[in-house]
Amino acid sequence: MKKNQLDHIDRKILQILQKNARTPIKEIAEVVFLSSPAVSARIKYLVDANFITGFYTAVNEKAFDYHIKAYINVDVDLTDKKTFYPFIRSQDCVIECDCVTGEYSMMLKVMFPSTDKLDKFIDELQKFGKTETIIVFSNVVEHRGIKISD
Repeated sequence: MKKNQLDHIDRKILQILQKNARTPIKEIAEVVFLSSPAVSARIKYLVDANFITGFYTAVNEKAFDYHIKAYINVDVDLTDKKTFYPFIRSQDCVIECDCVTGEYSMMLKVMFPSTDKLDKFIDELQKFGKTETIIVFSNVVEHRGIKISD
């Protein structure tokens, strides 16, 4: 799977869907000058070929009482990763978890209704290693997808 397998129409479809995954097929078809069935077939190909890995809904976290967003760096020892991974996958508060370079080996994006719950979670994490927590005050750039050039 390589990006050069895609033509300019596929790239335009991806650009549109990244902005709004609910864009009607008919509307996409008008933009790319294809029939609706042709656009549907291209989207199916993009999914089957793993260029599209999912469709998501952005939810207002505060409407569900999640007022605390934070990034937690964790220094997980290589030997602890086999227990860390199942633990972290089971935690609903973890929105993302990435293995990273630098002083810490893991970076978590988490959401909580309160700092008390965040504090309790950090206590649980510290059994895996040293942590550093960064609490988010505001969001300057919303998730916007990657640049897909023609």
